[in-house]
Amino acid sequence: MSSTSRARAREVFAAALKAADPAAAVVSRVRIGKKTIVIGGRSVPLPSGGIIVLGAGKAAAGLARGLEKLLKDRIADGAIVVPEVSSPLPRTVRVYAAGHPHPDSRNLRAAREVLRIAESAGPDDLVICLISGGGSSLLFLPHEGVGLREVRRLNTLLLKSGASIREINAVRKRLSRLGAGRLARTARPARVLSLIVSDVVGDEIAAVASGPTSPDPVTFREARQVLVRYGLNGKIGSGLRRYFQRGLKGKVPETPKPGDRIFRRVENHLILDNRRALSAAGAEAKRLGYRPLLLSSTIEGDTRQAALFHAAVVREILTSGRPVSPPAGLISGGETTVEVKGKGRGGRNQEFVLALAAELGGLDGVTILSAGTDGIDGPTDAAGAVLDAALWKRAAGLGIDPKKYLGNNDSYNFFRPLGALLKTGPTGTNVNDVRVILIDKSSRRPGNNC
Repeated sequence: MSSTSRARAREVFAAALKAADPAAAVVSRVRIGKKTIVIGGRSVPLPSGGIIVLGAGKAAAGLARGLEKLLKDRIADGAIVVPEVSSPLPRTVRVYAAGHPHPDSRNLRAAREVLRIAESAGPDDLVICLISGGGSSLLFLPHEGVGLREVRRLNTLLLKSGASIREINAVRKRLSRLGAGRLARTARPARVLSLIVSDVVGDEIAAVASGPTSPDPVTFREARQVLVRYGLNGKIGSGLRRYFQRGLKGKVPETPKPGDRIFRRVENHLILDNRRALSAAGAEAKRLGYRPLLLSSTIEGDTRQAALFHAAVVREILTSGRPVSPPAGLISGGETTVEVKGKGRGGRNQEFVLALAAELGGLDGVTILSAGTDGIDGPTDAAGAVLDAALWKRAAGLGIDPKKYLGNNDSYNFFRPLGALLKTGPTGTNVNDVRVILIDKSSRRPGNNC
């Protein structure tokens, strides 16, 4: 094995990123007619009033650029909130950079502006909402009595707890004045059309960015159960505890639920997800000479358990040539979680690569890549990592013990001296993670058909 296999794995991941481009998704999925906007086989009337664009998330700027290509100067007003400002920027929509994953004072200013514009919308206006992962923190405006410092601490606790993104959002939905259908309620009586890029396993629209224009089936009681389940209830601030207690007693209004009349003029459309990225990755693997096998786009749960599953598939391919014979390209997606027990640096993708390599006990004929499509893996500057036999042997030669780094959740510092970190910088999209495992040869003996 050589750097060639790592380069090929990177090419497969690059193809996935290209397919996850939000501007291109808008242009390919949305059609502007003389009197209607057509998406997903449904038509939304163009308004007699103005078109207002609001949104938040890692893909919001790209979505806005795509929308501008279609609507040109027909956008009357708008504001989006993103984690960083990068060019090219949309011309007709104001862009606010704010804190992520922890909200700060910038988030409050930006969210107040989105709230103001939404409140100004009238019955003849069309509000187009651009929603993607990261929107929960970016479009954060706390309820009265909830302090920003307490929310930041809760967010940190949730991210380290091992809770799934659904469980995390169940809690965060309770906290913001614009999440869980409240943005749609604020924009009423205007018509609302949402274009959504999913970073949620299973593409549950109500979970993406805490579902600002979606009905929320979750209750205060269920959110409180998440805190109890992960031992966080006693660790949150007193303001948050009082807030949840008031919610449980019905003294804080619940979020809009399915069937609420405020959603009669609301349409939510998913335009981009993990499957699209994985499909492109599989096509690129095939172009490079590998037999692609898409395992699943819905892999979640514990990262190391996911590594064990992938290791079992790799072993089967190496020994029996099933379910696909080498050269093979295994592709999977979704989003796993890491329960942080050590004091090291890393993220779920880096930990997956290291855990899988350690489980296989060597990487002869195997190259592993795992990365986040947003370019961010945990609290690091890497999207993930890529590893093959040459780098694994180099680690052994340097005396770098993988078990030690796994035990301390320190995968970043395992990969750093090897030059194995995958760094893309922020990508302007987010459709979960992409894992690529390239298998170049089999260990089967001649005549072994077992």
